[in-house]
Amino acid sequence: MITILLLMLSNIFMTFAWYGHLKFFKDHSIIQIVLISWGIAFFEYALMIPANRMGFQFYKFEGFQLKIIQEIITLMVFLLFAVFVLGEKIKWNYILSFGFILLAGYFAFAFPRLPKIQ
Repeated sequence: MITILLLMLSNIFMTFAWYGHLKFFKDHSIIQIVLISWGIAFFEYALMIPANRMGFQFYKFEGFQLKIIQEIITLMVFLLFAVFVLGEKIKWNYILSFGFILLAGYFAFAFPRLPKIQ
């Protein structure tokens, strides 16, 4: 589904915009880092906005569902970034925390929608 693909790509840009400076721009000033991050975040927005619009209009996701999907994708992307770029270790409490967020995804989609009352 194109919405999920665009959300994944936008989250890759977002993760680098928010956390890439921890690894790659250590010698830059905070103003430089903010400007670099804004430049990277432009691409995040350029993908995120169409993803949410298509998800809402064409795939009929609710706003809550789009947000929960985005958070799950964000955590999956960040998990890979933290391990492979920042060199951090995964701890049991992080796995448990991520598991609860995945449960949120389950609950967001597991139950049928009630018809809207006009």
